Amino acid sequence: MKRIAIDMDEVMADLHKKHLDLFNKNYNETLTADDLVGTRLWKIRPHAADDILAYVDDPTFFRDLEVMEGSQEVIKELSESYEVYITTAAMEHPTSFTAKYEWLKEHFPFLSDLQFVFCGNKSILQADYLIDDSPRHFKDFKGEGILFSAPHNKYEKGYVRVNNWDEVRRYFLS
Repeated sequence: MKRIAIDMDEVMADLHKKHLDLFNKNYNETLTADDLVGTRLWKIRPHAADDILAYVDDPTFFRDLEVMEGSQEVIKELSESYEVYITTAAMEHPTSFTAKYEWLKEHFPFLSDLQFVFCGNKSILQADYLIDDSPRHFKDFKGEGILFSAPHNKYEKGYVRVNNWDEVRRYFLS
């Protein structure tokens, strides 16, 4: 069986929505995902960059993220034909480990703990494919990087791109 590694944040879990909601509430703004096309929140609001980046260091931040539409059904389907591993660069924010683990157990109960990979540098992954929203993870990855669309990566070129989970399904199961 071929192996697919799937990123958690912005691929399975809607991190940007919560990030924007917190920022808008704390700074009395009304930014939307459209304001983040081609950039990141801390880059368009550099005066608040430290606060924005600190949100994800809250040990509970990742616990209640919304599930990306279609991800549960498609990942379950993929796991019938592929070895599926959920991979997250949790070591970049070590306080996130428990919340991410609990989130995965709640929303993807059909996956085993042995299918969760908490790492730093994703180049260590031994998989045929990596679905991720951040092309930096493809740099030294030995398999094929598949870019999952997010506002910040809209202008990235040179990768197979999927815009949603229906497109992931078609790419791997058609």
